[in-house]
Amino acid sequence: MTIDPPGIPNGILGGFFYEKVIMTTIIAVQYNDRCVIAADNQVTDDIGRRFNHPDMKKISERGSFLIAGSGEVQPCDVVQHLWVPPKVTPKDKEDVYHFMITKVMPSLRKCLSDNGYDFDEGKGDGKSDGSRFRFLIAVGGELFDIADDLSVCRSGDGIYGVGSGSSYAIGALHAGAKPEKAVTIAAKIDVNTSGPIQVVEQYK
Repeated sequence: MTIDPPGIPNGILGGFFYEKVIMTTIIAVQYNDRCVIAADNQVTDDIGRRFNHPDMKKISERGSFLIAGSGEVQPCDVVQHLWVPPKVTPKDKEDVYHFMITKVMPSLRKCLSDNGYDFDEGKGDGKSDGSRFRFLIAVGGELFDIADDLSVCRSGDGIYGVGSGSSYAIGALHAGAKPEKAVTIAAKIDVNTSGPIQVVEQYK
């Protein structure tokens, strides 16, 4: 997760453009009866300052949803603290993927737009790194990967990860580590990842 230096226009530092990097480690695993999301606690700004605080949890619960956010802080804050997700009906549970696309994403887009997020910022200027935020969202014990254009993806192997340390954590998962241990391993390698580690489960 990254934040902009105070008082400096988005993407500009000393007259030079600087790229945003998704600095965090969040992973998730889909099991037959549940899903598990694990996240670190560090926020790093674009000039290298680190922030750790118990209030800055990267996994939030909103209604029936678990939301883990990485990337720019503003959209993460809006989605994890202001968004009121649609309620899941028995019909929606029959096809949760369809529900995510047809009901959840329009609701998410409206909340972000209503709270000042500009989806078009940086497009076509040749300067953006192309990824402003990523979410791992769970509902009904099912996991979904949400990109900053609000496209919805699922992983066939049930393993998900976002952030600068996620590749290390995913490797640890494939080597047999549990989610919390996998993030702990990533924290030893990735300078932008540190504890305490938050782990949340959601059952089907």
